[in-house]
Amino acid sequence: MIREMVVVTTSADGQPHVAPMGVTEGPDGWLLQPFRPSSTLTNLERGSPLTVNAVDDVRVFAGCITGRRDWPCVALADGSSRLEAAVTHWQVSVTRREDDPVRPRFWLEVRETVVQRPFAGFNRAQAAVVEAAILASRLDRLSPTKILAELAWLGIAIEKTAGPSEREAWGWLMDRFRAHPELAGQIDVPEPGP
Repeated sequence: MIREMVVVTTSADGQPHVAPMGVTEGPDGWLLQPFRPSSTLTNLERGSPLTVNAVDDVRVFAGCITGRRDWPCVALADGSSRLEAAVTHWQVSVTRREDDPVRPRFWLEVRETVVQRPFAGFNRAQAAVVEAAILASRLDRLSPTKILAELAWLGIAIEKTAGPSEREAWGWLMDRFRAHPELAGQIDVPEPGP
């Protein structure tokens, strides 16, 4: 099972780096597979401490994909940082690494789980924003036809169930899609109302 989470690593200058990523849960623990090249991969290769964060504010996913990476973090005693917006964070250690030319694999062991507040679950619009953020992260790997079809479907959930945060996140993502040369002038997804 892959869970969409937010990974926080530390850059060489000591600053937290926030990145949404799929974390695979398996019988041997968790698996993280950052694409090459990426700041998360660079940080992990340097031995950066890391946390895995569950969030209910989907603006974090959309924001990171659209260049809004300055999400507040809280420093932890082990040198890692957690996302301030996390409902739960896991302090993890890399137990094994397997190199790959595209997506190296890092196996993680959970050392500590901390719940900041209850998670009420996602509504349809929140799930749609996460899916649209994943599409936006793959603009150069997916066909325009696939992206447009997915956005049309996801837009229905936004129109029907979005709150202010989801509307803001959706707007950021639509700007990203409209700016892509292969999609310019083709995004016909209505903006959600107030």
